[in-house]
Amino acid sequence: MEKSVVDFERRDEIGLITLNNPQKRNVLSRAALSQLRERLDAAEAAAEIKCVILRAAGPVFSAGHDLREIIDATEAERLSLFELCTQTMQTIRGLSMPVIAEVQGTATAAGCQLAATCDLIVAAEEASFATPGIKIGLFCSTPAVALSRAVKPKKAMEMLLTAEPISAREAERIGLVNRVVPRQQLAEVTFQLARQIAAASPYTLGLGKRAFYEQLALDTERAYQFTEEIMVENARAPDALEGMQAFLEHRPPKWGKA
Repeated sequence: MEKSVVDFERRDEIGLITLNNPQKRNVLSRAALSQLRERLDAAEAAAEIKCVILRAAGPVFSAGHDLREIIDATEAERLSLFELCTQTMQTIRGLSMPVIAEVQGTATAAGCQLAATCDLIVAAEEASFATPGIKIGLFCSTPAVALSRAVKPKKAMEMLLTAEPISAREAERIGLVNRVVPRQQLAEVTFQLARQIAAASPYTLGLGKRAFYEQLALDTERAYQFTEEIMVENARAPDALEGMQAFLEHRPPKWGKA
């Protein structure tokens, strides 16, 4: 039986996915990526879950790919590994609920990519982020996709070219991280943020997340046209009608299922 290196549990309306291979710095091996996709799919399938927290055991969030798997692989195996990584990242982005990365330590290479792919990041003060592939002759090209969409291109390129890690505070300053908190408060702050998000309509969360990422790729005029259509679609939904009526009646809304 394959060893479990990614755990999943539900706490109320929050799904908790934990990278649990601290002895190997939570590397994103083929097994870890496959299990991560399975856990994300399980969260999607659970009707009660409205927000996911992605966290890690031990002092390291994730050290990225297992280099031994890359060195020892055939050309076809390398391609399938990077394809699996991309598919896993796209699963996070395509999930109908927000995903919050809870980063307690270092997130490097594909580990940085994983954090940057999540919708939000809450980091401990001692956390750091780096794309150090250039130091070993393997440029972080796929991590660059997520990184360059989370921060401005010049800063992303600096991280990619210098391999220098940035602190959690610097990551917050450049827009990679949403909140930086003391390590002992990390789990509590992240969970409270997830609960705040989970109070919203699951339908609206899913629609809003999809619309946000789709409009980013459009020019301003087309983005407005697209989001106008989304607003019309949203406005006729039962949850929107319920929410607006509840606001006018000064009462809490009663949301439907996703």
